[in-house]
Amino acid sequence: MTVTLADVAARAQVSPATVSRVLNGNYPVAASTRERVLKAVDELDYVLNGPASALAAATSDLVGILVNDIADPFFGIMASAIQSEIGGPGGRAGGERLAVVCNTGGSPERELTYLTLLQRQRAAAVVLTGGAIEDASHVAAVSAKLRKLTDAGTRVVLCGRPPAPDTSAVALTFDNRGGGRQLTEHLIGLGHRRLGYIAGPEERTTTRHRLEGHRAALEAAGIQEDPRWTVHGRYDRRSGHEATLELLRRDPSLTAVVAANDSVALGACAALRESGLRIPEDVSVAGFDDLPFSIDAVPSLTTVRLPLAQAGRGPGGSPWGGRSRRPGDRDGAGELMVRGSSGVPRE
Repeated sequence: MTVTLADVAARAQVSPATVSRVLNGNYPVAASTRERVLKAVDELDYVLNGPASALAAATSDLVGILVNDIADPFFGIMASAIQSEIGGPGGRAGGERLAVVCNTGGSPERELTYLTLLQRQRAAAVVLTGGAIEDASHVAAVSAKLRKLTDAGTRVVLCGRPPAPDTSAVALTFDNRGGGRQLTEHLIGLGHRRLGYIAGPEERTTTRHRLEGHRAALEAAGIQEDPRWTVHGRYDRRSGHEATLELLRRDPSLTAVVAANDSVALGACAALRESGLRIPEDVSVAGFDDLPFSIDAVPSLTTVRLPLAQAGRGPGGSPWGGRSRRPGDRDGAGELMVRGSSGVPRE
């Protein structure tokens, strides 16, 4: 029996118009309502049945790229590399593809909504970039959605995030733990023993992995971490500024600040200067990602360089070239970039 929009509406206990709004993303809908609609869509297999069933084996020329924040260069670099790879003028894949960047704003509901919309559009490929949300119910929902996409012929690549359980999605991960450990080992090697850490949002895999690397370096050096030395915030400059002021309030004797990413590190540098502290003479600062502005900061940022553009081009797991990831393909290792923002601690 053909599943209709009205069937979905009845299952979700909403109007057909509300179902349409959720699927098209063209009108604000309460998060709880959106979740009920998407659950009903999945339970009834609305996308794969009905009028779309005749196209079950077909895909369009659409490539969907999901990012947390398109204004963040971390995501912009990967999205640009993906778009350059998928065809058109200068592209290296056969035929042209249309890249659509879907900005989730870090919202798990928006992530699921975009996956549903891309499924309805029979996308040729879907690329999810950046860290994943560590919530069991959301992980299960995303995995279910990715399975539906791959079953319908869409190629799915996870770029810079961990593998999705029970799916055939290709995962191109970054060594965030190793990079975090390298940064902190560098600062410890300079003589630092009191290191503040500005972490990202607690629910993100990237946050946890980088923090685990930092803590592993402290433990290996026999440094007892003080709970006051870690503050969580967003991956932006303002958060870095606010968190650094909080760290200085908690412990003015800190000699180094490790930031969740380079944007956060810039905010940390501004807060230190406003507090009358010199970088690195009074406090060293380290970032992460090696974004383009990092080398031009004053002083230039010590950071970890990630292969963002290379990951966007999909080595060994291109979502548009029809290749599968080969045994032995390596995840993206970080490279420590030592620059002017780190130095020996003050006496």
